[in-house]
Amino acid sequence: MTPALLVLEDGRTFRGAAYGAVGETYGEAVFNTGMTGYQETLTDPSYHRQVVVMTAPHIGNTGVNHEDPESGRIWVSGYVVRDPSRLASNWRSTGSLEAELQAQGVVGIRGVDTRALTRHLRDLGAMKVGIFSGDALAHVDELHAKVYASPAMEGADLAHEVTTARPYVVPAVGERRFTVAALDLGIKTSTPRQLALRGCEVHVLPATTTGEELLAMSPDGVFLSNGPGDPATTDGPVAAAQAVLYAGVPLFGICFGNQILGRALGLGTYKLRYGHRGVNQPVQDQRTKRVHITSHNHGFAVDAPTAYAVETPYGRVEVSHVDLNDNVVEGLNLLDTRAFSVQYHPEAAPGPHDATGLFDAFVTMMEA
Repeated sequence: MTPALLVLEDGRTFRGAAYGAVGETYGEAVFNTGMTGYQETLTDPSYHRQVVVMTAPHIGNTGVNHEDPESGRIWVSGYVVRDPSRLASNWRSTGSLEAELQAQGVVGIRGVDTRALTRHLRDLGAMKVGIFSGDALAHVDELHAKVYASPAMEGADLAHEVTTARPYVVPAVGERRFTVAALDLGIKTSTPRQLALRGCEVHVLPATTTGEELLAMSPDGVFLSNGPGDPATTDGPVAAAQAVLYAGVPLFGICFGNQILGRALGLGTYKLRYGHRGVNQPVQDQRTKRVHITSHNHGFAVDAPTAYAVETPYGRVEVSHVDLNDNVVEGLNLLDTRAFSVQYHPEAAPGPHDATGLFDAFVTMMEA
């Protein structure tokens, strides 16, 4: 057993043993409340530069496989678990979680009191953290200074670090009914799949794609994906979204895409205390009053009034959804043009399927 140490920005430490790769890593400490879906969490580009603490005590039971990843690699900076499974037991498993973490060089720690760590982050908020094991523990007195000097999440423009290097196409399943241009800000594999199942040929484009380049494709609709980082620093996609709004092309955004749409409309964004990450967030549709249990992964939110519509250069916008835990804005709807977005993940797998109808709503918007 290789000793490991987790060091928080405020100086609190947690001892454990190395899990995955041995070495050192830095990032923003966040917690995920999902009981399942660790492979999807690890491979979600929205977790880039974050050290994820799993609140579920037993992780790794089903191993890993080649079907569930949301991208081509693990994106988390580090991984924190309490009691990892010693065996991988699932008919689809192709290997163990720890072996996959080792193969991809992801530094983790096990044996940590994740309940105490989560309560600490809830009380004080997400903060910078480092995980150290092996030779990295040689100078324990210097570790806190290293963590304190590591980059913060606020002000980080990360979408361009996770986007696709070149465009690619996800063909429609069955008859092609629509062409969708998807701006990849950290897109998950399951999102184009959901659109393809509804007859959409999805052209996934780099985050540097301009509004003029998007519109030159003559798409039936434009999609703004999820992704990592501070939306206040991501200006190119904001300008692209404004061009799409001006042209009146149907637009749908998810998670980071919701924040980009908000900025395109002139709304502000802000950092949440500890964010929403997990598969059990109650979100209410403001129009129908129906409550959906939804999957989340975001540390920033749109700043907008929830009680009335706001005038923007592109018409009126209303908050369509709110989180019932803390009243955070969970969706935007433009009343005078064809655009809407949600902060949560209707495509999440595994996760609740309450909100998958939003993809049907996008299709209906393109039909109109």
